[in-house]
Amino acid sequence: MARSASTATTAVPVAASTAPTRAPIAEGVVQLPLHCRFVKPKPINPPLSPPTRMAMKAMTRAIGDGSAESGRCPPSAESGPGIGGIVESPPVRSLVVVPTFDEADNIVEVLARIRTAAPEVDVLVVDDASPDGTADIAEREGSRLGQVDLLRRPGKSGLGSAYRDGFAKGLAQGYDVLVEMDADLSHDPAALPALLGAIAHGADLVIGSRYVPGGAIPHWTWRRRALSRWGNRYAAGVLGLAVNDATSGYRAYRSDMLRRLDLDTIRADGYGFQIEMAYEIVRRGGRVVEVPISFTDRVRGSSKMSGRIVVEALGLVTWWAVRDRFLHRHRAA
Repeated sequence: MARSASTATTAVPVAASTAPTRAPIAEGVVQLPLHCRFVKPKPINPPLSPPTRMAMKAMTRAIGDGSAESGRCPPSAESGPGIGGIVESPPVRSLVVVPTFDEADNIVEVLARIRTAAPEVDVLVVDDASPDGTADIAEREGSRLGQVDLLRRPGKSGLGSAYRDGFAKGLAQGYDVLVEMDADLSHDPAALPALLGAIAHGADLVIGSRYVPGGAIPHWTWRRRALSRWGNRYAAGVLGLAVNDATSGYRAYRSDMLRRLDLDTIRADGYGFQIEMAYEIVRRGGRVVEVPISFTDRVRGSSKMSGRIVVEALGLVTWWAVRDRFLHRHRAA
């Protein structure tokens, strides 16, 4: 039986660099008070002192033992090393997994912007034998920047497969946080600190969301926007997910949670892969947080998504709902 995510998902507002496209929050999604914003940790441990308390009225209902009347942040947003006897933990190691296929025009810029936004993270480029030489460019640029590794695959095997291979390598190397990011610059590397900060404050999955307050999708037609919103609402409704943007591919995972999944059994690709990963984490009681991002279409190169991938995702969502709610055939969590 699918487990409801109504208490497991939190939308966290942070500042957006562009004018936001406002959207209603899905039922069951809770927002922190606006002053409980995450800051970029170095490394991504909780800050050495509590965030400064602002004298402002709370604008959302409380989480945990916080109070909507007092505007207090929940303990996870206030505590840090040295507070209440908490001992500082070792530095957290984060790996950004970037799948590529014919991204020679973008890979140099995306690697440079990742290094600028989050100098402490490592990067793994997973290349599917790009004919345009993306792998060689990534290897050369990685040697210059440092902290960049390359996984060469023999052929084009799909986005979901690339992330599974990247996650497997990251878990084997002992990384604490694994991040998904597209190589076409539709995912702004400047949002990395917000994703990593939410993990540092207790999330198991952080989704960069277009559909929470502060999120934006500039330059999309109303038809494309409507199709995306409908697809996300359909997935959330039939699977019982209190998630606004389950198809987003810009996200961070806590490695301990990924180890609880059997990645070899997650076979979906594209949008279906993103929905299935969120669904499996929620089923295991994971805490999902959404932070706003601005999603921009690629400027250089061609999109790898197709109508087939969209149809596949909707078909899989329907099957998972039938399997788990009516046939009760889901593998054990």
